[in-house]
Amino acid sequence: MDAVLQETLWRWEWRPEVVLVLAGMGTVYSLGWARLARQGRRRLANGWRLAAFWGGLLALALALLSPIDALQPLLFTMHMVQHELLMMVAAPLVMLSAPLPFLLWGLPASWRGEVAGLLVRGGILRRLLQRVATPRLAWLVYVGVLWVWHSPAAYNAALRSAPLHDLEHLSFFWAALLFWWHVTGVGPRLHGPLGYGFRIAYVLAALLQNEVLGVSIAFAREPIYTYYLTVPRIWGLSVMEDQMLGGEVMWIFGGMMYVVTAIILLARLLSWEERQVRRQEAAEARRGFSTP
Repeated sequence: MDAVLQETLWRWEWRPEVVLVLAGMGTVYSLGWARLARQGRRRLANGWRLAAFWGGLLALALALLSPIDALQPLLFTMHMVQHELLMMVAAPLVMLSAPLPFLLWGLPASWRGEVAGLLVRGGILRRLLQRVATPRLAWLVYVGVLWVWHSPAAYNAALRSAPLHDLEHLSFFWAALLFWWHVTGVGPRLHGPLGYGFRIAYVLAALLQNEVLGVSIAFAREPIYTYYLTVPRIWGLSVMEDQMLGGEVMWIFGGMMYVVTAIILLARLLSWEERQVRRQEAAEARRGFSTP
């Protein structure tokens, strides 16, 4: 193996701004989780939520600090792996952890009331989120961000500019948080409860556009991202082979994540309907016994 490539494969880029944010968020969340657990809120502060949050942070670290980030300027495939980690692993895990109450309770008491005041009914942040984070707008932002950054001009520009590349990653992650917020249904629920049927359709619509983009990249007949024509080739992959493999990462892995999510939501829907039938039968039975 080439010495430079071997060094790259073992290189972790300890970017202080990323490490400090991840460590700070992990500390605040864990502190809030411990405080709520001590109050006996075990139904909320359970182990799987804590594991989900730290799993999301680990996925972010892998995407932004590990050799994946070092290799993405050389391989389109690695760049797609990085994007999938941000949007399809880190973001859903963070939202599944129900981050708001734990992050809020992790703050000092003097800050907690001020931050909570922004989210109470009529609060500034709550009103803003109600306007700009509706399910429809969140879906459009999520899809729009994905397609815009995978346009050749934006993609090539991001790889040639570190600040623009960071903006790309931030927009991917934050748009994904908005999308998965509505899919997971965690609080704060600013737009009313979203039914399982709606969420299944929401995910399947995202699946469709993901497959169109992934397949169009995988089966393109010429290089889409000309940046990769200017860098050394590694692992014996040609530009076209690398592009096909990267498209398949989006098409197959990304598609699988949407399908698994839709199946879980469908199972939850069927379970909910079964509980509703049982409650109705129990209510009818009680009425029957009370009838003279």
